[in-house]
Amino acid sequence: MAEASRAFDLSPSEIEGCVDDAKRGMENALRANPLEIGEQYEKQLKDMQEAYGEAMLELRARKKLAALMERDGVRGERATGSSAAPNK
Repeated sequence: MAEASRAFDLSPSEIEGCVDDAKRGMENALRANPLEIGEQYEKQLKDMQEAYGEAMLELRARKKLAALMERDGVRGERATGSSAAPNK
């Protein structure tokens, strides 16, 4: 302890405090159950896969709608009902 104190120009109590902090940090890390962390990652992965699947279904539906509208000659304005009647 004295050697580290001189080498780094720190008081022995500061070095002891750092060592105690490091020990507490390592103890907390060891308390964490790796299985719980793995389960969290699996849940996040599942949620992301579900969101991706929903996005793909929406994309397919939009493409199908666009193809049907093009086939029937319907323009986007008429399909949404936002076209205004021409003024005479």
